[in-house]
Amino acid sequence: MRIHPASSLLVAAVLACIPAQSARVADGMTWLPVVEIASGGGAKGPWRQNDSHYDYVDDGTAAFLPDGRLAVAWVDQRRKDVFLKVLDADGRPRGAVVNVSRNPATFSWLPRIVAGGPDTLYVLWQEIIFSGGSHGGDVLFAHSTDGGRTFSQPRNLSTSRGGDGKGRLDRDTWSNGSLDLAAGPDGSVYAAWTEYDGMLWLARSRDGGRSFSRPQLIAGDVKLPARGPSLAIGPAGRLYLAWAVGEDHDADIRVSLSSDGGGTFAAPVLVGADQDRADMPRLVVDHKGALHLAYLEQRGNSPARVRYVRADPLGLRFGTPTTQSHDEGAAAVHLACGDDAHPRVLWEPASRKGLWQSATAGAGFSPHGLIPHSVPGGGGRNGSQQGILGQKLALHRDGTVAIVNSSLTPGHGSRVWLMRGRSR
Repeated sequence: MRIHPASSLLVAAVLACIPAQSARVADGMTWLPVVEIASGGGAKGPWRQNDSHYDYVDDGTAAFLPDGRLAVAWVDQRRKDVFLKVLDADGRPRGAVVNVSRNPATFSWLPRIVAGGPDTLYVLWQEIIFSGGSHGGDVLFAHSTDGGRTFSQPRNLSTSRGGDGKGRLDRDTWSNGSLDLAAGPDGSVYAAWTEYDGMLWLARSRDGGRSFSRPQLIAGDVKLPARGPSLAIGPAGRLYLAWAVGEDHDADIRVSLSSDGGGTFAAPVLVGADQDRADMPRLVVDHKGALHLAYLEQRGNSPARVRYVRADPLGLRFGTPTTQSHDEGAAAVHLACGDDAHPRVLWEPASRKGLWQSATAGAGFSPHGLIPHSVPGGGGRNGSQQGILGQKLALHRDGTVAIVNSSLTPGHGSRVWLMRGRSR
């Protein structure tokens, strides 16, 4: 056993895709009516780079602004762009849908959104630009200072031939969307990503995203490729970075701390069990400064489990991990925390049908449960079609939960929809 984690979270939902007409009480929460975000076609043809015939919506994600407005982003594969809309606290649109990426010549996938202030939004995504390497991909960034009504011209942060945004498990298996984004209250912005050949990069901004440093190599190589980075900012500007490792069936999560705003990082602490592969880390720092980590762990061909642990934020001393998922196993995990310092874990079952969640309450976690209206109808499965590394969970400081799911039913259609819950 290496270093272990301790505590847990998660709640799931598998109901029909019929929009809710009234609030629903489940798992100690009031679930509000579903909000339909986008709909599209149901075509996904063979991969032919940017000439592929794709016609579906996918990759939903969300972030709360401080006043409770919610920014929701998704991709339209037919138009090959990232789109964003802002909703008020009641789920009503505030303004028009905005095209963030504005490059219909290349596919845009798996965006991340972070709020940096009352009207500041940052968006990071993977753009499938082919620059002569073996795999296409760059990492692009744009920001808004008017609450999401307009966005800056997209900036290419990676500009490389490495196939950026890909997180490799082995030579033939990788996940797109291997990137993350974090913002501090002082205008600092951090973007992390991996490339197919395994390197983990970090770019930093000190001026609210108007300019960035040259990418800094943090870890990873061809033999032990880094994948699935996760960023979190703590008190005094401490920056935490976690990542998983491919090409190793006994891989551990790496967690490293920077005390100088990303200039240097301490040697990573390992989190994981012997003979198990740990993957897909999710980091969160609560308002008290405690560090929370959720991740997947799998032994051989057995179902992957969702694991959760809490750490001393300075010494990165992790407790004993707890399991949050059920026997079916999990395909993806998401993590968030509100002002009550109680983490909430969301996971997708191996079937990719519906979403489950559990949350802390007092000294322990609530039993996990299925999230109402999270199950795709018509035989569809949860998105994303391009990889499991997206972010579907957002949590406002007052405890309001927002979950964005997407689905594709081949030959019929696709949709992105929003589920919101409030603690009773």
